[in-house]
Amino acid sequence: METLANLECFARSAETGSFSAAARQLALTPGAVSRNVAILERNIGVRLFHRSTRKLTLTEAGEHFLASIGGHLDALQNAINSVATDQGEPAGLLKVSMAPTFGISQILPLLPEFLAKYPLIRPEWHFENRQVDLIAEGFDVAIGGGFELAQGVISRPLAPAHVIAVASPAFMRGRTLPMNPGALEDLEGIVMRSGRTGRVRHWSMRDKRGVEMAARVRESFIVNDPAAMREAVLLGLGVGFLVVADVQRWIERGDLLRLVPDWYADAGTIAMYFATRSLMPAKTRVFIDFVSERFEQQKLAHRFSAVKAPKS
Repeated sequence: METLANLECFARSAETGSFSAAARQLALTPGAVSRNVAILERNIGVRLFHRSTRKLTLTEAGEHFLASIGGHLDALQNAINSVATDQGEPAGLLKVSMAPTFGISQILPLLPEFLAKYPLIRPEWHFENRQVDLIAEGFDVAIGGGFELAQGVISRPLAPAHVIAVASPAFMRGRTLPMNPGALEDLEGIVMRSGRTGRVRHWSMRDKRGVEMAARVRESFIVNDPAAMREAVLLGLGVGFLVVADVQRWIERGDLLRLVPDWYADAGTIAMYFATRSLMPAKTRVFIDFVSERFEQQKLAHRFSAVKAPKS
């Protein structure tokens, strides 16, 4: 009888077209994946892949075999996860992708308590400003905003992604406070260039009545990372547009001022994204529940709303 490891190495290699890509998903070495597939081929007596130095393609027999085990393999993995949940603690590698600024300031501080509660889980956290392919890249969860929901992926909201205009007290000293977003054009600004589109991001802000107005600044400094923008604003280099969650702590300490405090831009929702499964692995389920519970207990969705954010 074939082991689950052999079958899973075959299935992931077929899906990705590479032993190396399959190895990254399974937290194995490419050599281990290749050996497991070779054992499977030897045991069933057929060649499943055409191998070359450039690519890996299924043979006709391999295509038939993949079609026959596909759904059954997922069901078997889910059954094993279910039994493990019932009989022991959640365990295993937990691979999570998250935006660096939000992840480091809001999610990373939760890790000590999470590991104390689930010591058999081994986190592998990637801090990056991009939308990952959860399934193809083998991530259990992604945390961020503005993700397009791919097939088989669902989201759980954490907080609003409200963007506000901020500046340092030193920068604003001697300057007239703007009364509305239109007046920001008189101030030097730090702007963000999108890594996806290559364009500088401009915002349209709204007030509580729903009135909208373009918010432009004199572009004096361009960055491609929210953390860099926040640091540049703290250094007094100009006005920046940042999500409330990324600057709330500095506003509360008085290190940053919220300009035009009745106005904000709506950039959607900060959420957790994960693959839909009838039986989710215990390590993934407890992480999602833990983060959701902590955000609810600390009322972070309320705190990170620009409508109710403290004025400075």
